[in-house]
Amino acid sequence: MNDSDSPANPALTALAAAGFPLDTLSEEQVVVLGSLSPQELDLLVDLKTRLDELEPEVQAHTNIAGGALF
Repeated sequence: MNDSDSPANPALTALAAAGFPLDTLSEEQVVVLGSLSPQELDLLVDLKTRLDELEPEVQAHTNIAGGALF
């Protein structure tokens, strides 16, 4: 088992805590996410947090535009 896909991997632990659905991703995707640098991890979690804050607005666009924008 690669260290980047270990359950004790700090990057994967942080992503799971931030609400990333790791169990729905392929093994290859999990390996990539598990190998993120601390800076990449911080950026990804920050982007998800900001997008989640706008979720009702994004959902409205999805409903209105049929998902064409997102």
